[in-house]
Amino acid sequence: MADPLDGRAPLGGSLRLLKCWLIGMALMMALPVSAAVYAAQEVEREEHWRSDLDARLATIEAFFEGELGVYVYNLATDDAYSWRAGQPWYLASLVKVPVAAQVLAERQAGTLTLEQRLTLLQSDFVDGAGPVIWHEPGTRISIRYLLEQMITVSDNTASDMLINRVGLDAVNARARAMVAAGGGNPEEIGPITRLVGVRQGVYGQLHPDARTLGGMDFIALRQNPISQRPAALAQLLGIRHETLHQPDYDHAFDAYEASGDNVGTLRAYGAMLASLERGGLNDLNATQRETLLDIMHRTRSGEQRLKAGLGDDVNFAHKTGTQHRRSCDAGIATREDTGTDGSWVVVACSRGPVAATEHEQALARVGAALRESGAIGTP
Repeated sequence: MADPLDGRAPLGGSLRLLKCWLIGMALMMALPVSAAVYAAQEVEREEHWRSDLDARLATIEAFFEGELGVYVYNLATDDAYSWRAGQPWYLASLVKVPVAAQVLAERQAGTLTLEQRLTLLQSDFVDGAGPVIWHEPGTRISIRYLLEQMITVSDNTASDMLINRVGLDAVNARARAMVAAGGGNPEEIGPITRLVGVRQGVYGQLHPDARTLGGMDFIALRQNPISQRPAALAQLLGIRHETLHQPDYDHAFDAYEASGDNVGTLRAYGAMLASLERGGLNDLNATQRETLLDIMHRTRSGEQRLKAGLGDDVNFAHKTGTQHRRSCDAGIATREDTGTDGSWVVVACSRGPVAATEHEQALARVGAALRESGAIGTP
């Protein structure tokens, strides 16, 4: 038997203790390393989809031969992506969302009901899409019907009737409050006008007397090709063509957009949409927000825009906007497919070519780019 004083037994025990200590330290050190590796992988994945989306949008834009603006906001993580989203864009009929929100806020307050009927006046008529314009003056139309048509098919006459009911000041206050509630800067949203005011503003850039014209006048002017509308305006006003302030309709619309009316950053508009999911406004409760989102789910305009590229398994509650050489599509995308649950605010606008079909194709490609890059979850 070994002498306990010869050092071999104590040395063996010490070696075993040292070995256990080293193994324990290695295990402890392995935990933060794994976490660091995981974090690095997440950063790499995040940077990958951003750079991938950058490349895809640059390619789409080059093919489109115009400009695109894109904003994506993850409602679960607060992550945001911007492609010219901090620049001002003409929002067109996207401004009808705060109009609807104000109507529903007054419904909550009890100052109106959706069953209440408004009288269609001849002065309400505005050119553009939608069925309201085909009703006879004097027709009594429910607010529910006007709300549905304003959002789902972007009816301009319905929009102006609702604005007249709730007041333009209230609509603008609503828009700014929604942007603030969604975490955005209200200063990035310009004044919202009536839809007939858009026509007065554009033609007013050609000649100031056009600001006195009414909806029926603009419906008549719309019968002319865009290239002939300045001459038609001069004839309607009884002035010489040479006295017009802009050389053509293109320049007139550019000048109108520069005025700031119905203009905003996509980042601010995204915050407005985020408020529909997150709330934050005491006078617009969950019932009213869900009512608006349900209507936006039924939108029929813009089927060939973002929605076409996002895919059938993405639910998209959205609103579209279209004007001269400009198109927009914006809403809340929700995925319920296996492995990817979440909601994203998506706002996209385009400006450039004349043909509306080119804008729709570009926006459809943007939708596909968002899906394929991983910007809205696993591709």
